Amino acid sequence: MLRLAAFAVTSALAAAAAGPLPPLPLERLLSTPDRLTIDVSDTGNPRTDGEYRLECDPVGGNHPKAEDACARLDTLARQGKDPFAPVSDRRICTMVDGGPATARIKGTWHGKKVDTTFRRKNGCEIDRWNTLEPVLPSGRS
Repeated sequence: MLRLAAFAVTSALAAAAAGPLPPLPLERLLSTPDRLTIDVSDTGNPRTDGEYRLECDPVGGNHPKAEDACARLDTLARQGKDPFAPVSDRRICTMVDGGPATARIKGTWHGKKVDTTFRRKNGCEIDRWNTLEPVLPSGRS
């Protein structure tokens, strides 16, 4: 019992001598990690169709270009853009068919829930898809 008490006192003295631990950033403790599931289909390229997991900060998952994808999302965030926002109803779009490719993205990004679908059905939607490359695979074969 005496040894245990001596150990406790020694440990307390060592911790006090080392000084207080730096505080953990509160925002980091309260934030939800950036984790997205990206389900891509009908691109015409079987190497890009499939389900991918993307984690950012730290980078992880099975996304083939995870570092580039996280960097792209960070760039859009610094520009004040929401990469998952739908095309505005007020925007005039060219009637160009970009093919049947579809991508559904679900998860959390910057603490917000994400559940959106990308298609290449007109010029605005093609631009929206291309803006998110390499998070989404290239729309070009």
